[in-house]
Amino acid sequence: MQPNDNYSVLRRALDVEDYIDVVRRHKGWIFGPFLFTVVASVVGAYLYPDSYTSQAVVKIVPQQVPQNMVQSAINQQMSDRINSMAQTILSRTVLTTIINTFGLYTRERSRMPIEDVIEQMKKNVQILPVASPTATNDHIPAFGVTFSYGNRLLAQRVVQDLVSRFIDENIRNRSNATFQTTQFIRDQMDDAKKQLEDAENKLAGFRMQNNGRLPDQVDANMRSLSGLQSEATFLNSQISRANQEKLQLESNIRIMKDQMNTMTRDPAAAGLAVERKSERLLEAEREFQTSESQLSQLRQHYKENHPDVQVALGRLASARKRRDEIAGEDTAKKSETPQAKVEDRVAAREARELDANIRRLQSAVEARDLEVQEYSKQMKRTTENIKAYQGRIETVPLGEKQYAELMRDRDLTREKYIDLSGKLGKAEIAQEMEGRKQGETLELLDPASLPTTPTEPKRPLVIAAGAVLGLLLGVLIAGAREMKDTSLKNLKDVRAYTQMAILGSIPLLENDFVVRRRRRLAWLGWTTACLAAAVVMSGSVVYYYVTKV
Repeated sequence: MQPNDNYSVLRRALDVEDYIDVVRRHKGWIFGPFLFTVVASVVGAYLYPDSYTSQAVVKIVPQQVPQNMVQSAINQQMSDRINSMAQTILSRTVLTTIINTFGLYTRERSRMPIEDVIEQMKKNVQILPVASPTATNDHIPAFGVTFSYGNRLLAQRVVQDLVSRFIDENIRNRSNATFQTTQFIRDQMDDAKKQLEDAENKLAGFRMQNNGRLPDQVDANMRSLSGLQSEATFLNSQISRANQEKLQLESNIRIMKDQMNTMTRDPAAAGLAVERKSERLLEAEREFQTSESQLSQLRQHYKENHPDVQVALGRLASARKRRDEIAGEDTAKKSETPQAKVEDRVAAREARELDANIRRLQSAVEARDLEVQEYSKQMKRTTENIKAYQGRIETVPLGEKQYAELMRDRDLTREKYIDLSGKLGKAEIAQEMEGRKQGETLELLDPASLPTTPTEPKRPLVIAAGAVLGLLLGVLIAGAREMKDTSLKNLKDVRAYTQMAILGSIPLLENDFVVRRRRRLAWLGWTTACLAAAVVMSGSVVYYYVTKV
């Protein structure tokens, strides 16, 4: 029978009694690491400096004035604004000021550069939004500011300082933002106003240089030209009428002069005065008929209130009056006796009347000449104005493009100026709102707390974790030693590995003195270790409370 290799033999399954034997055999290796880790965790937990966390909650008060009435000049989301303010407040300059003001991190500053101390402080400062089921990125109800430090009073004061800096920074940022917005819009409006003035000046200069030839004056020019043409037609008709009247008057003057010459050459013709008076009546009737026909023609072309119609009516009334007077004189003279003396007086009176009529007609001819001259002057001026307006109308297309460009530039700059003016008004109202602190503000909801218990380290958890770790380490060591030991421990091992029947067993006989001595030394060692561990742990606890007080 060949011997079996120990490493090739499978170990038997262990039962509860075997585990109890393993613990009894390796109880020192299990308890030793457990005691060591417990002592180390207790000493470490109580020698590690306390860290107190103070917390304050800052409420974000929304804008007091409705947004639909006054639009805020700040469009940055609240989360972004908080991050931006946090970057400013947690900057190197601000944190250095806080550290020097409150005397923080004295030991760290003595052995580390200030940049490392600032980075350590940044890790101890936390700015977190307060969780809310209705909170969104653009509407956060509140946020918390926490700071962890070994001195709880200093932690509270630092949090108070950070909160005040947040509130001041928010006011300063909103004021600066509204002021810069207002100033920017005001500068833009000033530039737009200068551009509008330049465009207005260019347009006014173009209008002055091309007055009467502007595209928007075409209708007025056409109406003026039509009026001038109507006036020219009227003046032509007036000149023609005056010339006709002049010709008629000159004809009447020639007739009267012939009558005067006849009376001068033949005094005996005085007896025929009655007959000549009848001829005068016929002449007056012809003049009346001529005036009536002219009035009828004018009424076909003009209304009753037209100046020519009124003049014709006056001339007709004058002819009617003269005809009636001559008819009355003829009637009166026919009733007189045909005496020579009476006839002489009648002839003399008729001569004087003829002379007066001739002079009156000559005055009328001169008046017609003056009227023709005045109408001619007006006609000349009207013709010149017609030519001027025709020239304006013909030259309109030459400057139409330039005028349209000037008008478009003026309109665009005016719209820009009006738009910026409205925006400036809104920006000024928003600035006034921020000045009265009726915009979105930060309000201290919960003041900085004064912590009573340290947040770090969590000593019960650390000690429990150390004890569990030591116990697991001891178990692992005991298991490793048990796996390495291949000797037979009890009768169960003998039966399992030798496959032989056990008839009896002889216990191991040792010297009682040696056994007692070994037990005393073991108890002495473990007692000393436990006392030392208790002293060390008690000392660390006492040191903690002494230094804490």
